[in-house]
Amino acid sequence: MTVVASPCVGVCVIGDEHGFCEGCFRTIDEIRAWRTMENGERQQVLDKVTEREAALLS
Repeated sequence: MTVVASPCVGVCVIGDEHGFCEGCFRTIDEIRAWRTMENGERQQVLDKVTEREAALLS
């Protein structure tokens, strides 16, 4: 079984205006819970991350 890898890039700053990490686009709650999440939950977070990144960088 392949483990869904963390999207962390080592830029750990939570943006005040949107509440997401500036590096990986996860919320602080998602970051905290990552270690205990199942692969399905992790993939759901990654899907949200992709949407957030696209919205914030467009």
